[in-house]
Amino acid sequence: MALYGGARDVSMFRRVNRELMGSIISQEVIYYKYNVTTTKTNMYGESVEGRNFADPVMLFALVEVGDSTSPTSDLGVDFSWPLTFNFLIDDLISALDSANQGQGFGTYQQPFIQYGASIQPAAGDVIQYQNGYWEVDNTNNTQFYVGKDPAYPYYDADGNNPLNTGLENFGYNVGIECVCHYVPSDRLNIINTRM
Repeated sequence: MALYGGARDVSMFRRVNRELMGSIISQEVIYYKYNVTTTKTNMYGESVEGRNFADPVMLFALVEVGDSTSPTSDLGVDFSWPLTFNFLIDDLISALDSANQGQGFGTYQQPFIQYGASIQPAAGDVIQYQNGYWEVDNTNNTQFYVGKDPAYPYYDADGNNPLNTGLENFGYNVGIECVCHYVPSDRLNIINTRM
């Protein structure tokens, strides 16, 4: 049986991360989930009238800013600016999930914030950061507390783990990392009307 990473450890770690992201870092981004079902495509799989997105969701993120470059080609000068956005998994899962029941924070000066946006980040989604837009190229879901993913306890054919019993109760999936590239706003079907 594992010694660290049980329910009490995970609860403390979750609360510290939420306090850090919401009250100390407090970097807000707008997340646009790409809506495949409402985007009309032609026979080549290209969008006919531009891509459609679900309603935007405001999330807290830890932003890693890369170096901007201006590569040149036969078409002229381009602009490249990679960014990486890190989100807490609890902010993305459903508000009905047991991890988000009764969770949130707020004071009399700041409104109460409830967790759970029901978003699964994927390639093609768009994140608005400051006045620019970044398209998600890749997502990494490998940030585990105590190095253990509780979703994979590795059972044998009889449903037992011969090395460690109850291993599914240890560890915690902390967050998701979205690796993105800059997209000019004229290439997107997004219009800022109000926040």
